[in-house]
Amino acid sequence: MAFPLRRIYRDNGAFLTLCAVFGAAGRLIFSELLSLAVKGRPELRVHPSAHIRGLAHMTIGNNFRAGRNLWLEAVTQDGDRFYSPRIEIGKNVIVNDFVHIGATNFISIGDNVLLASHIFISDHHHGNYRGRNGSDPDIPPQLRQITRGSQVVIEDNVWIGDMTSVFAGVTIGRGSVIGGHSVVTRSVPPNCIAVGNPARVIKQYCPIEKIWKPVTGTAELEHSGDRSG
Repeated sequence: MAFPLRRIYRDNGAFLTLCAVFGAAGRLIFSELLSLAVKGRPELRVHPSAHIRGLAHMTIGNNFRAGRNLWLEAVTQDGDRFYSPRIEIGKNVIVNDFVHIGATNFISIGDNVLLASHIFISDHHHGNYRGRNGSDPDIPPQLRQITRGSQVVIEDNVWIGDMTSVFAGVTIGRGSVIGGHSVVTRSVPPNCIAVGNPARVIKQYCPIEKIWKPVTGTAELEHSGDRSG
C-alpha cells in the first residue's frame, strides 16, 4: 500500500492523496455492505454514488467493478402497471462511470464484459412507437406507458465503447466490440466490430487468419448472424 500512496502523492500532492484515501475507504465500506445484500455475496467494488433499485431481481457475479454514478434498476412498477424484471450480470464485469442499465423484463450481461462510460442499456421504452395503437404525442413522454416483453443479451467478452446506447430486442454476440457513440438497434453476431447510428458491422474476426476482416455486404452479415445461432 505504501508504494501506491507514494506514487499518488508524487503525481497529485497532499490534498488529492487524502481525497483518494478517504474515497477508497468509502467505496470499500459501501461495496462490502452491498455484497452482503447480494445473493451469493460476491466480491464487489462499486462507487457509493450508485443508484440501485430492485436488487432482489438481480444476480451479480464475482469481481464486479463499477465506477461513479452507476444506475442499475429492475423496474417492478410504473403507475398501475407491474413488471417481473430480471437482471443477470456475470463475473469479472467492469462498468465505468455514468452507466445506466434498466429492465422491465430481462437483461443479461455475460462474463468478462467491459462497459466504458456514459452507456445506456434498456429493454424498454416510454411509449409504443411500432404498429397500431402507438403512443399519442400529446401525452407527455414521462406519462406514456413503459413497454415490456423485450430483452437485451450481452454475451461474454463483449466491449462496449463510450456514449453507446443498446436498445430493446438486441443480442450482442460473444467477443464483439461496439464502437463509441454507437446506437445498437439490432443484434450483432459474435466476434464482430459494429459502429454507427444505427450500428452496423464493419469487421469480423477470422480465427484461421487471426485478423479482423472487413465486412462488405449485407448478405455476408446476415449469413454470419445465422451461423451464430
